[in-house]
Order: sequence, then structure tokens, then C-alpha cells
Amino acid sequence: MMCFVGEQGVMKIISVNRMTSAGCKVKIWIADWFAQLNNKMGGDLKKIQTVGKYMIEIWKAVGLNLHGDKVEFLWSSEEINSRAHEYWPLVMDIARRNKLPRIMRCVQIMGRSEQDELTAAQILYPCMQCADIFFLKADICQLGMDQRKVNVLAREYCDDIKRKNKPIILSHHMLPGLLQGQEKMSKSVTDSAIFMEDKEAEVNRKIKKAYCPPMVVQGNPCLEYIKYIILPWFDEFKVERSADNGGEKTFKSFEELVADYESGNLHPADLKPALSKSINKILQPVRDHFENDPTAKELFRRVKGYDITR
Repeated sequence: MMCFVGEQGVMKIISVNRMTSAGCKVKIWIADWFAQLNNKMGGDLKKIQTVGKYMIEIWKAVGLNLHGDKVEFLWSSEEINSRAHEYWPLVMDIARRNKLPRIMRCVQIMGRSEQDELTAAQILYPCMQCADIFFLKADICQLGMDQRKVNVLAREYCDDIKRKNKPIILSHHMLPGLLQGQEKMSKSVTDSAIFMEDKEAEVNRKIKKAYCPPMVVQGNPCLEYIKYIILPWFDEFKVERSADNGGEKTFKSFEELVADYESGNLHPADLKPALSKSINKILQPVRDHFENDPTAKELFRRVKGYDITR
């Protein structure tokens, strides 16, 4: 089960750490039942829960701020079972108030499309995810843009039940694939993304191969990685190059970087090694943790052996 550096990995930690530093208490919902509904790991709940534990290890290793009890991990199967009398009437009410086509428009939250042949379980999924927001008493929903339709469904449900206090939707950007013409990353095309599990050489190879046309900012995935991961993480982007090519330069803002890149003062041949170096610096603590911690190492071994089902 590979974890993207993007929305599942570093970007998630950036978002959560920003929220906790602003005084928010964050509940991270480990959606094991939802993965089972969506037939992940062939619907094997034990395997899914192993992957969930593995993800928690990744988040801790990369830098999730756990000080002050501001972050809480909740397993959907445990929470729903313990408060079933609250949860299922909520799911039923959401299902009752919405027509099937409205629910079908939400299936992209599972990585599906309305044209896919869906199981009945996958129709139930959006109603349950909508219910989660109210079940968890969440004031703010922090999810990727790919989840926005179910968040809108939750706000519409508030209108239906005359609830004034609607959840605030905080949607983070979705990184594109690294290869030309890829609007989003893909687990099936491994060169389309950097994964939290990638070794240093693998990161270097993928970035070297990535689409990064000179002087072109629009649709440039390397620049998106810098904008949404490197600059928020380090508050700067450092480029090392020879004096003949302009010398070493540290960019403090994306606007400054764009100006140099569009003018041709910064070339992909200098930008790419700097990007690889920055990503590897972020990922090294994760590699060290899974190499040195026996529990994490065993989790990685088990997850690596699983067959992934769509």
C-alpha cells in the first residue's frame, strides 16, 4: 500500500500541524470500515487495519506534531460500534433525504466514477462519510479537493435539517502526476508520484524523469511540488549551482521562484537536483524509522507483501 508524498503524506502533516498550531484539536479518522466497503485489500479488514497502523507510523515519523494531546487517532470500526445508536440513525436520515443520483455524484471520493459498476456497499459509503462529519462533531473538515462533493453534501444536509452551524470545508490542493499530461497522481503508474516509501535513488530518478519544461510554469509538476510541499515545509527552496550558472540561490517565496524560472534564469537542470535533495531531506526520517524501529519495520514488511486491489 503506497502512500503519496502529496495528500496522504507530507501535505497532510503540513495541514494538521498548521491546524494544531492555530489551537485546533484534530481527529484523524482511520477509515478501516470505509476501505472495506470500497474493497481495498480485497475487503480483508485485518489487512486494512495493518495498513492503517503503518500509515500512523509514517505520519509520526515524518513530523506529525503530537505534543499537547491535540491529535487523536480514531478507528471508524471501533467508534461506530461503540456509538452505533448515534451513528446509524444519522446515516439512515442522510440516505432518506437524498435521491440516488445525488449520492452517485459523490462516488469520486472513493476513486470511482459514476460510470463504474458499483456495489451496493459503495453507494452506502457517501452517506456514511457524510454522517462522519456530524458523528465526530467536526467544526472543520480538512480533506483533499477530491472529497469536496461529500463535504458539500454535508452542508446541504444542514439546510435540510435546518441546522445553522454548517461544517467549514478546508480542502487542500491535489498534486498532479509527475509525467506530462497527468492531472493527478496514480498508484498504478509509479513514476507519476513520489511515495513516502521511496529510497533516495528512486526519488532522484523520478524527479530527473519528471515533466519540467524550461520557462513554463503552468502545468509544471516540479514547481507544484515546490509550491505545496517544499516551501511550506522549509520556508525556503535552496538551489545549488556553479558560479557560471548564477551561483547558489535561496528562494523565500513561490513568486520569486516563478520570476526566475519564467525568465530562464533558473533552468530545470538546476531546479530538479535541488527539488530531489529537498524531498529526500523530508523523507530521510521516515526511512530511518522504518529501518531502525522493529514494530515499524515489521509493519512495512507485512504491508509490502499485500496484493493491492482497486
